[in-house]
Amino acid sequence: MSKYPAGHTVGAIYEGSSGNPYLDAMPDMLSPEQFAQAVASYPPIPYDMARMSPEERRGLLPSLASIYVPMPYQYAIYDTLYRAIATTYRTADVVESTRAINAYYCGRDTNYATQADSGSILGVPGCGKTATVHRCLSTMPQVIEHMEYQGQPCYCKQVLWLHVECPSDCSVKTLGFSIMAALDRAIGSKYLQSTQGLRSASASAIAVQTKILLTNHHVGLLVIDEIQNAVLTARKNHQEKPLLRYLVELTNETMTSIYFVGTPVAEELFVSQEHLKRRTRGIRLAPFRPDGAYLDFLNKIWPYQYTEQMAELTTSIGNKLYDCSGGIPAYIIKIFGESQAQALIQGRSYIDEKIIQRAVDLLAIKVPRTYAAGTHISDFEIGMVVPEPPLDQEEISRQYANKRGRKAAQRDDGDLLVAYNNGVGIEAHLSENGYLEADYRG
Repeated sequence: MSKYPAGHTVGAIYEGSSGNPYLDAMPDMLSPEQFAQAVASYPPIPYDMARMSPEERRGLLPSLASIYVPMPYQYAIYDTLYRAIATTYRTADVVESTRAINAYYCGRDTNYATQADSGSILGVPGCGKTATVHRCLSTMPQVIEHMEYQGQPCYCKQVLWLHVECPSDCSVKTLGFSIMAALDRAIGSKYLQSTQGLRSASASAIAVQTKILLTNHHVGLLVIDEIQNAVLTARKNHQEKPLLRYLVELTNETMTSIYFVGTPVAEELFVSQEHLKRRTRGIRLAPFRPDGAYLDFLNKIWPYQYTEQMAELTTSIGNKLYDCSGGIPAYIIKIFGESQAQALIQGRSYIDEKIIQRAVDLLAIKVPRTYAAGTHISDFEIGMVVPEPPLDQEEISRQYANKRGRKAAQRDDGDLLVAYNNGVGIEAHLSENGYLEADYRG
């Protein structure tokens, strides 16, 4: 059991006596079992579905989007984010926070013996990065209110995490305002409203204000989602440098851990900037393999069939779904739902491979043949260290449930390809099989 009840804002409960109220008030880390129970989402199936019309059944299909199946890779992300928050509070105490704010106001550099954590979580679109980050953060209260610590007054609001999106215009000011808005939503402040007069202020002034707010409210983790926006905008307008400089300043000069979330497109930017390489290491997600983890996922969602009859999960249907979705969870759910919709519209009793193909054609789903380097979500295991792909790892080929291409032809023992594959010399092979003629002239 967590020491805090579910909720957005909670009163501080201290465990330990480190002398740091923010660290002693940290929520407990959940076990894999507790985490799975906290994030799982399986919508109820109506008990009277047998009496429903096809239109009413189709009305139930949107509930498929709320299915969330706990998997080991999600716990790996939770563990990463939790430790990032803990690192912030092992770095920051009351004295350091005060010194940092004074330094910001005076325009001086801030230097700490230990910096906060930073990294990134990148993955193929549809693997569930954003949804997983939201659910991981939802297992912790966002705000902890302090009143008294070790017999001394200590009134403040500790913000464990903030979640914002990278601005599409790659603007430092827009990101700064987004952080202020997220902080306002968290603690009910009006920082964004109070900066209306700063709309004409320089980007550096907004950046300084943001650093002060992050430090003053003891923000443990700042998650910047859709970081690939910086890359896409940079390609068009060449404006990535000011934003990147600002992000590096945040990681260096605040005591807030920062994690970037996005697609593998962002990796191109991270590895191209020397100062970003070490600050952006982290989990890289690739889709399911056609293996037991994929089948377990299908078994969890398979009861959610709203057709008249439930189709059996055969090997053939499982392979068809994998080949059409590429093992991407969002595509699997989308195809599964649209297949049922098409079956109900056509008056079919259950889904089959033809219906699945029709759904894929209607949705115009085309999965790539290669993916950026990463760890397949099938390969995460509790109790196993997550492998990190090297920076120069090549793209991984798209896997299929069914083998593609023509079957290998049967070849005679005398075939040259057989000799080559067996490591036999060509001359010896020709001589052994009577294909080599001796010339006795002269």
